[in-house]
Amino acid sequence: MSKQGYVDKRCSSCFAGARRKQIWESQLNTKMSKTALVFLAPGAEEMELVISIDVLRRGGFDVSVAGICDASPIVKCSRGVSVKPDILLSDAKGPYDILVLPGGLGGAQSMARCKAVGEMLKQQENESRWIAAICAAPTVLKAHGVGLGKSLTSYPSMKDQLKDDYKYQEDKVVVDGKLITSRGPGTAYDFALTIIDKLIGKEKASEVANAMLLTY
Repeated sequence: MSKQGYVDKRCSSCFAGARRKQIWESQLNTKMSKTALVFLAPGAEEMELVISIDVLRRGGFDVSVAGICDASPIVKCSRGVSVKPDILLSDAKGPYDILVLPGGLGGAQSMARCKAVGEMLKQQENESRWIAAICAAPTVLKAHGVGLGKSLTSYPSMKDQLKDDYKYQEDKVVVDGKLITSRGPGTAYDFALTIIDKLIGKEKASEVANAMLLTY
């Protein structure tokens, strides 16, 4: 106690208890951060790739970007933008709350050929965890036999490849169970915000959108 009779709050048991609770809640929130693995393949559509990564990180996701089977250390995307993955797919340590597949025709074709991508997608589906695919990437789901019979959407030119095996829709974003799909570069923000909405909550998605001067 000081000469004025002041008690330092740091010595107060109530203050100490509140501080312990604050630390505990912070640690709990860190442990509970949602995890996302974003596949990076040669020919990926860079807007869909980077917007998804950026928006999910703004939403508090722990995002890892994995170069797939035939990816080089620096991956060239569909418009010539080069991106360095965080890890190789072989080094990915799941499980992840969500697997995210950006589009781009070349990227989708690479993911469709990659056995390891198919194995991860099938395990994700079997264990009732989330999968998200945009633009041409829903064709990767078909190639690996994932989500058959569900409602989905894609880039318009992919419709004929998907309509016989899925309930094809033309909304900007389609959610069916734990499958999220979207149409293309212009819907990438809606796609990523929907992921935040479904895995964390609408309030968080709106908060992230507002900070980017978007409406969700």
